[in-house]
Amino acid sequence: MRILVVEDDKALRHSLEASLLAVGFELRSTDSGDQALHLEATERFDAAVLDIGLPDIDGFEVLKAFRRRGSQTPVLMLTARDALGDRVAGLDFGADDYLVKPFAPSELIARLRAIVRRRQGRAAGAAIVGSLVCDWDAGRAQVNDRELSLRPREWAALRVLASRAGQVVDRELLAAEVFPQDEAPSLNALEIHVGRLRRQLQPDGPAVTNIRGRGYRLDP
Repeated sequence: MRILVVEDDKALRHSLEASLLAVGFELRSTDSGDQALHLEATERFDAAVLDIGLPDIDGFEVLKAFRRRGSQTPVLMLTARDALGDRVAGLDFGADDYLVKPFAPSELIARLRAIVRRRQGRAAGAAIVGSLVCDWDAGRAQVNDRELSLRPREWAALRVLASRAGQVVDRELLAAEVFPQDEAPSLNALEIHVGRLRRQLQPDGPAVTNIRGRGYRLDP
């Protein structure tokens, strides 16, 4: 798993890094809420460990910013605060779990694995990207209360883009998913299908951004 660690206590952050690396996790770490927002928006993480008492941006504000832009990254809040109100607030803002300092590294690792399993279970049948809600099992997608009318290839493109929201999806990879295996992928035809999807999402849904020379990105 790839974990984002956001903790301003240098000694604790180094201890977390050592514990997580020891069990085979990959890491990016920072002591800045602003840097955490940048990393989470530009890289893929399986989960984030987020301290509340950060020096620049309160951890609650970082968490709310994650959720406002449609991030589904599981978040484990980490804090010295043990008041019930803080725990409730963190969960209400979209945290997946809450761990109070001091703690055993083994418990943190177990909780990280648990929230990733729970999130993967929810994501298997649905995806939420900003105002867009996709129910893969039912074959339905809505922006706010407006149901989208998608053709099969537009639906296939949406499924790939929504599952990687905020990330650039390579054009060739997307084409291979959109077109049947017995049909040669056409990048020109792909642009037509993506354009139709883009119009279906407008004006109040996520934007499909064309990253010149690379591919497409679904932006909440």
